[in-house]
Amino acid sequence: MKKSVISMFFVVLLLFVAACGGDAAKGNATDIGENGDYETADTGDSGYYDNSDAEYDPGYDGGYDNSDTGAPYEPGDPSDTGYEDWENTDGEAYEGDTDTEEPGEEPQPGDLIENDWVETATENTSTFSIDVDTASYTQIRNYLMNYNYMPPKNIVRIEEMVNYFDYDYPKPEEGRPFSVTMEMADSPWRSDTKLVMFGLQGKNLDADERPSNNLVFLVDVSGSMSSSNKLPLLKKAFKKLVEKLDENDKISIVTYASGVSVVLDSVSGDKKDEINAAMDSLVASGATSGGDGLQKAYAIAEKNYSSDANNRIILATDGDFNVGMTSTAELVSYIETERNKGIFLTILGFGIGNYQDDKMEQLSNAGNGNYFYVDSEKEAEKIFTFDLMGTMFTIAKDVKLQVVFNPAKIAKYRLVGYENRVMNNQDFNDDTKDAGEIGAGHRVTAFYEVFLTEKPAETPETETEPEEGGEPAEGEPAAEPETEFGEDDFLVLKMRYKEPDEDISKYMDTVMTSANILAEMSQNMGFASAVAEFGMLLRDSKFKADSSYDSVLNRAQANIGEDKFGYRGEFLEMVERAKSLDK
Repeated sequence: MKKSVISMFFVVLLLFVAACGGDAAKGNATDIGENGDYETADTGDSGYYDNSDAEYDPGYDGGYDNSDTGAPYEPGDPSDTGYEDWENTDGEAYEGDTDTEEPGEEPQPGDLIENDWVETATENTSTFSIDVDTASYTQIRNYLMNYNYMPPKNIVRIEEMVNYFDYDYPKPEEGRPFSVTMEMADSPWRSDTKLVMFGLQGKNLDADERPSNNLVFLVDVSGSMSSSNKLPLLKKAFKKLVEKLDENDKISIVTYASGVSVVLDSVSGDKKDEINAAMDSLVASGATSGGDGLQKAYAIAEKNYSSDANNRIILATDGDFNVGMTSTAELVSYIETERNKGIFLTILGFGIGNYQDDKMEQLSNAGNGNYFYVDSEKEAEKIFTFDLMGTMFTIAKDVKLQVVFNPAKIAKYRLVGYENRVMNNQDFNDDTKDAGEIGAGHRVTAFYEVFLTEKPAETPETETEPEEGGEPAEGEPAAEPETEFGEDDFLVLKMRYKEPDEDISKYMDTVMTSANILAEMSQNMGFASAVAEFGMLLRDSKFKADSSYDSVLNRAQANIGEDKFGYRGEFLEMVERAKSLDK
């Protein structure tokens, strides 16, 4: 009885908060930047997120006008906050059993469980797939800056937050798809641990190296997409991509709502007026037959398939699949089948409320694609001008990282983030196991927190240093040398990847020694670790230790660098907003 009363009280409280949310957002916006921790440009009362009538200018820091007409951004239904009815991986609204357990006692559908500490003496090997998605970061920004809410913990994926930003990693050597940077320094949030950072930088492709495109834009035009921050925003952003197309590219447009329609079928990229007119003609109405839309889009992509082209579907949706094929398991199975035909899937997410973040992440992973979230016209500019064009041109696929820790040097470790990308150690050498892709010019950053051994332990004897494996047998992945540690070796980072048009992986590795241990963090590590610490605070992580918003702000400000496009300055605004809300 007591639990039922508490549950009723909680529902009433949510409705009250939702009803007041719009005014609260306006009232609190002017607080940002007034505590004197750092200086910001004069961009209006709401900082970078000025949702006023200002016209969008790529160089304007306050360019977060999400409207189609210049009107102030409106979130629509005040209760559309995303907290009330998050959905599980089968698309069914989750309802907790309040008569049997208190909220949060047991993991629930969609929960993200953090990686725990591992004793090196028990298991010294950790394996995971890379991830270059950024959707989590922009969703967090949307909640904080446009809605004045703390984000739901389950959308906080630390690796996507860290990988939102550029870092100054060296270009790869000739013949390598990516470079590798390794650093170790004192942990900012624990005095008794170290932080290990790995950074991968993908190679850039010259214009003559880039393949042509066979792109199918699959656009959700259901009624829920009519909001100004959804279909109207997509129409603006789409034109940025069209500008970069030429006569060698082919564009198709498929829409879905209550039914499915083919608006364009393989139109040459130089027919920009025709392509833009087709997108401008779209109107949102009806239900959401996303499964049927996917099937039609893959059919169009397969019909126009070219072995020399980038064959890809780009799905733009607010995340709801409520007609036809709707279960995540069924959709993932179908997408994996199509992926094996050489057709990849990229997802662009819009809006909140009924948005199914967990489902969108799984679908993009299954499709060997990337997952972006668009919360503003400025973000659309970033994605369609830089990020999307890079990730569409894959330079290395199925990239797996395996870290082998030396028990003589490292007593315990934990992987920070990448919870949805952890793999079984035996999967590292299994080329049938799918992993993430790196696009042209993109980078991947990952952190481990480690305890060093308290007393020097006996280092395993070794006759040779780890080195790259020898030539593989035909049809087999590259041979992997046995892991042996030198006296000064802390760990070995092993990597497997496939060339974009190959099915057999290649192997490379590198060793971390005391030469990689820094007395002070580099600018890259300083800023990236601040983002990771912010993620732990947003998740209220059990590993946050002495983390604080002030620590994040101070370290991020000290390592902000050139910040050419203002993205790091926006991060500082987000941290300040979260600090004011997290009481």
